[in-house]
Amino acid sequence: MKYPLFLLTLAILGIVPLAHAQNKAGIANPAIDMEGYLRVSAEAAKHREARRLPEEDFIRMSRESGTVILDARSTEKFDELHIRGAINLSFPDIAVESLRLTFPDKNARILIYCNNNFRGADGPFPPKAAIASLNLSTYIALYSYGYMNVYELGPLIDVKTSKLDLVSSSAH
Repeated sequence: MKYPLFLLTLAILGIVPLAHAQNKAGIANPAIDMEGYLRVSAEAAKHREARRLPEEDFIRMSRESGTVILDARSTEKFDELHIRGAINLSFPDIAVESLRLTFPDKNARILIYCNNNFRGADGPFPPKAAIASLNLSTYIALYSYGYMNVYELGPLIDVKTSKLDLVSSSAH
């Protein structure tokens, strides 16, 4: 039997047995698809490879017409400090309708960043485990919903030396 490359990769990583365990448990839920998530995650990872940007390119692209910056952190963290002009749609709120209302054009260029792009401000940008970086979840979610024109801020940047215009929208 011939298996697709993504299944072989997931099997090597030991992920496929985990996905199959969900089905073996006999708890069916058509609204949750672990195997589909893992498949799309592998596709999104490949797509993401050439879409990580240095700070200068992120700034340049953010100034181009039709480009939006998405911050998927909580509203509380966003209000503490964010890139000027960013739209806040917190990750738990990413859903069919919220995406349709926020980004009606699936071809719009969306730039994303997260906690793990910044150091020196643990209040607004608390570090997450590298494998749990919000950029990863956000990128995969947007890709899953059909948003393919997504770019990600790549480096870890000190907030004190960043060229990005970081602002607060809360009264601290």
